[in-house]
Amino acid sequence: MPDILPDVKPRAGFLGFLRRHPTIAIGGVLLMLMLFVAIFAPFLWTRDPTALAPALRTREPSAQFWFGSDMLGRDVYSRVLYGARVSLLVGFSVAILASAIGLFIGLTSGFNRIADSIIMRIMDGMMSIPSILLAIALMALTRGSVQNVILAITIAEIPRVSRLVRGVVLSLREQPYVEAAVASGTRTPAIILKHILPNTLAPLTVQATYICAAAMITEAILSFIGAGTPPIIPSWGNIMAEGRALWQVKPYIVFFPAVFLSITVLAVNLVGDGLRDAIDPRLAKRL
Repeated sequence: MPDILPDVKPRAGFLGFLRRHPTIAIGGVLLMLMLFVAIFAPFLWTRDPTALAPALRTREPSAQFWFGSDMLGRDVYSRVLYGARVSLLVGFSVAILASAIGLFIGLTSGFNRIADSIIMRIMDGMMSIPSILLAIALMALTRGSVQNVILAITIAEIPRVSRLVRGVVLSLREQPYVEAAVASGTRTPAIILKHILPNTLAPLTVQATYICAAAMITEAILSFIGAGTPPIIPSWGNIMAEGRALWQVKPYIVFFPAVFLSITVLAVNLVGDGLRDAIDPRLAKRL
């Protein structure tokens, strides 16, 4: 038998998982780096991001101002690092809230036909409006703040999550093991918790990463057009908005926050792509 059957290779653990899925490793490292920057921004040789110095405005990148200074003399380096806090807070908060609410709506719609006919029509109506326009409309009804931005983007992203969960539930409830549980008299809440919910977490986790990336982009757009966070709170969107008037002569004001936003979104998308490949057995390279 040893000559016929190949040796069973032991699992390599977490490091082996990262070697099999390098996109998760690369994206995770970049994301952890951005989290480190956001958390320890006050200790990374920064200054007050709101401090004005009109005599030092529009200075080129130098030893004094690593990323230069804006038209009000504020340190762009400090503003970019502190801006990471807003983008990451919005991205993670929207991903968690939209996933939790969408999961509840999707489970309810997938198992209750009466609720499905009502809730899904509401979701269809919300999905007919582009998410950015819906977020702008919601922000127009409130004052600019990080909390209101999170709420507006969450409401805009909930229909996509609920649609995904509903589709998974509709396919799972026809499986033989679910039908067997129903035939044995198992109550619906127990079926959902034991058989349906665990099988929805994998696709929901992947979807949450894309929602996180989309939320950071949406927050930057809202702040760029003046409908997001107030100017006193540095975010990558309003930093770029303040520097667009000087883009041709002082491009660094827009360049550095744009690079940080792109790297963060890329990191989240890499993690999402890697999780999709790791979770889906059809895309896995080996068992």
